[in-house]
Amino acid sequence: MSRTAVVTGASSGIGAATARRLAEAGYRVVLAARRADRIESLAAELRGRGADVVVQPLDVTDRAAVEAFAASLDRVDVLVNNAGGAIGADYVEQAGPDDWRAMYDVNVLGVLNVTQTLLPALRTSGDGTVVVVSSTAGHGAYEGGGGYVAAKHGAHAIAATLRLELCGDPIRVIEIAPGMVRTDEFALNRFGGDESRAAAVYQGVAEPLTADDVADTIAWAVTRPSHVNIDLLVVRPRAQAAQHKVHREG
Repeated sequence: MSRTAVVTGASSGIGAATARRLAEAGYRVVLAARRADRIESLAAELRGRGADVVVQPLDVTDRAAVEAFAASLDRVDVLVNNAGGAIGADYVEQAGPDDWRAMYDVNVLGVLNVTQTLLPALRTSGDGTVVVVSSTAGHGAYEGGGGYVAAKHGAHAIAATLRLELCGDPIRVIEIAPGMVRTDEFALNRFGGDESRAAAVYQGVAEPLTADDVADTIAWAVTRPSHVNIDLLVVRPRAQAAQHKVHREG
């Protein structure tokens, strides 16, 4: 049987692009996301290219559902924890606790739920890989990003701690921290569907990263020889030197 890669948040953006790249690399890909129609469509596309694909609707914040999901899999070699997202850009003083809680649930507890339940299978594989897709927000704060920054710092902490705890086990732990990535939904979801606010994030930036750019980075890290662990890889567009330093034309 082909090596199996589980990708959470596979319905769009970085997750869907990563699923495509890993399928191209010969993996049997398990598409996990809340929107069943989206992953069914992606599965049909990949199967049309000859890929081996499994569709598993999943909410990573639902612990019981995650445990049932883990029990349904006969093999796991790679886990890509991609499900996540941001809500709003309020300053700490005005931020809504419910928004922060929702971001923590998906970006931190979601990673915990899926990683915990799949670790036995990853260990049994004899050559497992856990990928945590965090963000440069997990490595530096910025105004209006408090809740997302806190959540992604949590995701970073999981990856860093897990790598220490699994030292000696046949499991690599990789963190990929993207900077400014323009996808169809990230900024739009962050701003509640406000297209003008979403577009302003990328205004004047000639070439922000794309989902394919990040997926290429993830696939490269995953397909290194087994003894090579890419602990942390930060990837930004050339126009972004730091969270607060972005070149905008015009």
